[in-house]
Amino acid sequence: MPDFTPVLQPTEPDESLLDKLALIERVTLVAAIVFFALNLAAWLLVLLGFRFAADRHLMIAETALAALLCALSLHFSGSRFSRRVHRLAVLLAAAVTAVCAVISCAYALHLSPGAPDSGAAASMHFETATAFALLGAALMLIRAEKRVAVITADLLTFCLVLFVLILVSGRLIAALGIFGPTTAPSAPWSTLLGLLVLTAVAFLRRAENGVYSILLGRGIGSNIARGLTPVLFALPYVRECMRARFFSVHRMPPHYTTAILASIAVMLSFALLLFLAWRINHMEVEIHDLSLRDALTDLYNIRGFELLAEQSLRMARRAHLPFSVLYIDLDDLKRVNDTYGHQAGSALLVETGKILKASFRETDVVGRIGGDEFVVAGQFSESGVSLATQRIDECAARHNAETSLPYRLSLSIGSVTSESSAQQNLERLMAVADQAMYEEKRRKKLPVSR
Repeated sequence: MPDFTPVLQPTEPDESLLDKLALIERVTLVAAIVFFALNLAAWLLVLLGFRFAADRHLMIAETALAALLCALSLHFSGSRFSRRVHRLAVLLAAAVTAVCAVISCAYALHLSPGAPDSGAAASMHFETATAFALLGAALMLIRAEKRVAVITADLLTFCLVLFVLILVSGRLIAALGIFGPTTAPSAPWSTLLGLLVLTAVAFLRRAENGVYSILLGRGIGSNIARGLTPVLFALPYVRECMRARFFSVHRMPPHYTTAILASIAVMLSFALLLFLAWRINHMEVEIHDLSLRDALTDLYNIRGFELLAEQSLRMARRAHLPFSVLYIDLDDLKRVNDTYGHQAGSALLVETGKILKASFRETDVVGRIGGDEFVVAGQFSESGVSLATQRIDECAARHNAETSLPYRLSLSIGSVTSESSAQQNLERLMAVADQAMYEEKRRKKLPVSR
């Protein structure tokens, strides 16, 4: 078997980067959950009569509760949990969205008593409630798969990042004293830090699919995006802070004016970057795909099969799913070529390719790796292999019944299944399936006993 180094398509995520991000997400979420839970516990002790020297630095109780529910929703939306747990994550996010949206509307309609007082019974700030309402709405669609839901989730995440950037950068600019001392009310640093962490984790989770996945790819565009993102985020703030010395706005605190202008500039620049990187990767995919296809059958060639099957095998291991390989041989192709010509043999190969495409899912990897040899790899169990083999036999029988050609389409199939806990590599699985296929061919040639 040729020794090809697997090279994934540019839009495929970098597995090593995904593993690092998954570890960072887990550690960050655990730390956030502990932090928010400790805040709630501290306020409970305050209500019971205990006093702390730093209780004024605590998050407001209902803010800490909203943050804790969002952190739990992010945790339970992980791929390792079941659908039932995912529904619980959606319910937690929906509860935060509903409550915080009501608080925001109360402020907007002047139904709120005004700026929150200090203490556990205080109400969260308007901007805090709005940020958590956006965060909860984004978390409700964090695992979206349908096109409309994916677009909506990406837009909500975009708005969330923009809003949190305004809040955090506004508070930071005020703390730096660029405009002198300010008395405008703002959320405490503990709240902003919690929002920033949850927003970062939610963004990374959305980056596993949707438009933000461009940041995790292997292609040229993805590398450009990852390299330029920190620069694009920093430069507008530097520019706006320098420019802010030369103008003043009387309708709102000047530090928020700068924060709003800089945040809008950042997100517009980021949107342009994503578009350019996406287009570059799209063109790279088209070029890349030309070298992975078999011209006759339009199935993957050996290079395309190996790199995509390797990726599918790694994903199966991460998700703890079984993985199967089928080795398929077109019987008597040499005899058909010698007797009826190579055009007839090519027609049989094309028909075999159509049968295999019709018998497997789009997510399964189907390739032609030799003159009359085909191979299929996918995340399915032995029962799935049996069903697929049955579909192939039925399609071949239907083809033979509908054609009047003097030769028949016959396929020999061998298979192997690696359980979720196994660590076999693709080359070994293909060798075992190949051996099983040759045993099937020998069985067919044995005389039938009467």
